[in-house]
Amino acid sequence: MTQMRTFDLAPLYRASVGFDQVASVLDRVLSDTNGAQTYPPYNIEKTGDDAWQIQIAVAGFSADDLTLEQRQNALIVTARKGEEPEGRTFLHRGIATRAFERRFHLADHVRVSGASHADGMLIVDLVREVPEALKPRRIEITDARGSEPKTVEHQAA
Repeated sequence: MTQMRTFDLAPLYRASVGFDQVASVLDRVLSDTNGAQTYPPYNIEKTGDDAWQIQIAVAGFSADDLTLEQRQNALIVTARKGEEPEGRTFLHRGIATRAFERRFHLADHVRVSGASHADGMLIVDLVREVPEALKPRRIEITDARGSEPKTVEHQAA
């Protein structure tokens, strides 16, 4: 019997601003675990402070059979195998070449920096690039009494 869990995120909303997407991410993750997709197998590796690599096992697929697309905060990997040549008879077929679509949800400002296909693996490199407008900046504080303005510098954590 599967036990359904619910989470109350109200304390998060009372103490923070801008984290409203957390609820939808948690909802998506918790709902995806029930019918978790297992094909094709993949790894996600952290390769730097702001860099990752997704490695997907795509044995039997050529680079022409694969499509990689980034839409907003989603990376979509699809594979469609071309028609098999006539006259082939398999005694055992253990290499799955069925069509698939695999979605990865990406955080804000994460983009695909490159992709390669070799030895039955699709390698997708990801990097986070925070726009200059969103990086910490100095804010001048003026004194209402007319004295010299103070400069406060916010350091990135």
